[in-house]
Amino acid sequence: MASQSQGIHQLLQAEKRAKDKLEEAKKRKAKRIRQAKEEAMVEVDQYRMQKDKEFRMKQAKAMGSQSNLAEEMEAQALERITELTGSYRRCLEGVLAQVLGLVCDVRPGLHLNYRAAD
Repeated sequence: MASQSQGIHQLLQAEKRAKDKLEEAKKRKAKRIRQAKEEAMVEVDQYRMQKDKEFRMKQAKAMGSQSNLAEEMEAQALERITELTGSYRRCLEGVLAQVLGLVCDVRPGLHLNYRAAD
């Protein structure tokens, strides 16, 4: 009977050791999962930062080309304004002389559509 009780005692100890090893394995597995999650989060953050940087570079490039386009349009507008101002100054005297000539040179006469009353 003593050997039977000793065998049961060994079996219980073996079961306890197996249970302890199983719990230890579960703890290691949980630890590895947490570590893998942390590493994945770090990787995701790095990827997000890289894509954000690329986006900002593309955005700056696009906005830069838009600002260049705006500067070009502004330069063209100023050039056109300068051209029109020069044309105005060149033609001002002639147009004023023409208008004053038409206004001041009055020739009395009957209008073409005038009909005399019978």
